Amino acid sequence: MGDNASGRGPVKPVVVRVALSSLGGGLFYLGWLALFLLSVDWESAFWDTAVWFLAPVLTAAGFAAGLALGRRLTAGERTPFWRLYLWPLVACAVGAGAVFAFGPMLIVFGMLAAGVASVTLREVLD
Repeated sequence: MGDNASGRGPVKPVVVRVALSSLGGGLFYLGWLALFLLSVDWESAFWDTAVWFLAPVLTAAGFAAGLALGRRLTAGERTPFWRLYLWPLVACAVGAGAVFAFGPMLIVFGMLAAGVASVTLREVLD
């Protein structure tokens, strides 16, 4: 029991944590996208700006929530959310900023790539 399908032994906890974190980041991004699509007709510069700034914040929250769930499931740890949130937040903000000039809707690729990289690095270093 606990072996993966290839028979090479159990799946590493880091892989489970990064996978759940990636899933959380993707789902929270989809939540932001729904908010963005609902706000298109509001025609307010304030709300347009606020919604765009929420993209990395919400996506990073998804990465952190998935990571918290992964830590709880694999090690029984209850790591505070805010300790897990900083790495993905910085990564998502940098990733969004790096690709925004190529088109605002491309920020998803920058945020998800940078978010996965930051969570992986954090888990390997931890």
